[in-house]
Amino acid sequence: MTQERNSDLTPVPCMLMRGGTSRGPFFLDSELPDDPRLRDKVLLAAMGSPDKRQIDGLGGAHPLTSKVGIVRASTTPGVDLDFLFAQLQPDQDTVDTTPNCGNMLAAVLPFALERGLLPVADGTTTARVLTLNTGMQCDVTVRTPGGKLQYTGGARIDGVPGTAAPITIDFLDTAGSVCPSLLPTGRVLDDVDGIAATLIDNGMPMVLVRAADLGVTGYESVADLNANDTLKARLEALRLGAGPLMGLGDVTSKSYPKMCLVAAPRAGGSVTTRCFIPHVCHEAIGVLAAVTVATACVLEGSVTQGIAAVPPGLVKTVSVEHPTGEFSVELELDKDNPQRVARAALLRTARPIMRGEVLVSQDIWKGK
Repeated sequence: MTQERNSDLTPVPCMLMRGGTSRGPFFLDSELPDDPRLRDKVLLAAMGSPDKRQIDGLGGAHPLTSKVGIVRASTTPGVDLDFLFAQLQPDQDTVDTTPNCGNMLAAVLPFALERGLLPVADGTTTARVLTLNTGMQCDVTVRTPGGKLQYTGGARIDGVPGTAAPITIDFLDTAGSVCPSLLPTGRVLDDVDGIAATLIDNGMPMVLVRAADLGVTGYESVADLNANDTLKARLEALRLGAGPLMGLGDVTSKSYPKMCLVAAPRAGGSVTTRCFIPHVCHEAIGVLAAVTVATACVLEGSVTQGIAAVPPGLVKTVSVEHPTGEFSVELELDKDNPQRVARAALLRTARPIMRGEVLVSQDIWKGK
């Protein structure tokens, strides 16, 4: 894939992919530097960070389009693929490989099949993926009729125009992905600086607070919330206070925990959300953030109590409303302990946008 060099730039093979409502380049682990520090320098150069427009790289000037996927065949028994997610920021020189990203996760198996890491089955292809960031495993299934990847189809996810082939993700164990446990304080409800909050991690460390407790409705537009400096300052203070309580330490420079305002549903769903990632209001909601919010909705005594409309039964579909639509999560509760979520499953879509090479200065890396 790599062409002969004819300049002082190093070509690095990659595939620009949309995964769910996120976008970024995917790389084979073997085609990046082995040294994590040098790898991060290459990723920053490839994305054009730090620069708020990312004008000199592949980044899209937004956290949702400043993401990177790194994939390899796994050596872990029972696992097919290893996935390392990296969150970059447009105007910062940070590469955060601590949290998961369920949206980019949707593109892992298509990328691996495109690059020949696994054989393609006839009908559907399923692979077990280990997210190296947190040790989480999941089964991802894509459509492969006739042994060929199918990207077109009738599945629609809010936040992405048009329709595409469905990709199903069945999470095997998401509780305490980064924090010590699902409820890191041991409580379903905490007081953080005078505000009632649920501190929870079922795939994504999150702080859930009632929008009304912060003087907003939870139905505001993304633009209005991003322009509300008073609210954002209050959310950041709560985030910094929650970090140590969640076993995360000083989170000043970390991209987690995510902050989420919750309110009663108003479009037929289960709960309304406005999530911050962590300083910018999300135009939709992240996959694992949706799983975590949905989990809070089924835990008695959380901040969603009296707000969320949750169906009965051990298997529940929780519809999480967000600024551009809704995100449905299927939760299966443990029949012996209804406060425990045994399984979480959801649907995403993904597709490759471009394949080729991203060019970085040889002053950064001369390549392999």
